[in-house]
Amino acid sequence: MSIKAKITPGHSNTLNKELVILAAIKLADESGINGLSMRKLGRELGVEAMALYYHLKNKSQLIEEMIDHIHGEIEIPFDAPNWRAFMQRRARSALDVVARHPWAAGLMESGVNPGPATLKDSDTMIQCFREAGFSIAMTVHAVTVLNIYIYGAAQQYAKLPFTTTEQAAEVSEAIKRQFPMGTYPYLGEIITQHMIKSGYSAVDEFDFGLKLILDGIALLERE
Repeated sequence: MSIKAKITPGHSNTLNKELVILAAIKLADESGINGLSMRKLGRELGVEAMALYYHLKNKSQLIEEMIDHIHGEIEIPFDAPNWRAFMQRRARSALDVVARHPWAAGLMESGVNPGPATLKDSDTMIQCFREAGFSIAMTVHAVTVLNIYIYGAAQQYAKLPFTTTEQAAEVSEAIKRQFPMGTYPYLGEIITQHMIKSGYSAVDEFDFGLKLILDGIALLERE
């Protein structure tokens, strides 16, 4: 059943905050955050825009609630055997979540009024490091660099002109045709010997970078 089908047009009392937030996320997924407006959201829900203000003060609060909902989609792997496995699973989950909501990548850590899901996500990351014996200072460093890396990578991947191995090869072939590889020999080497090979995945680079960060965190904590 669609969100709109759950709403009786013209009857704002059938709305609730969760439906409003879910509809707003759907619109942002389809049109980007700049394509979201209270008027469009009202049309999606079959009500006048003013009816939305019964549930939310303004668009800023709406976006904060949307971001909190998306934070709640990130896996918190309490059953992970150690801090490293926890962070690996949480990082890949966060990347997958933002891939579903690419407009959110630049907003995930920017809210001034974080909601309960956002706070829980942050608290459990801190808990993981602290209970593993990390100092407070190192925990702050680790959480900060991981979030910068994860959400920065998510923004970059959202802008890539390909999502599959086959599409990556097609883009690489197009670059080969457009630019003289002899003029840019090192770029050409990467394209011809790496990117167009079967099995190349940009997400593999994410895993490699994540390993470097986790290795660095472990090494620095032992010093």
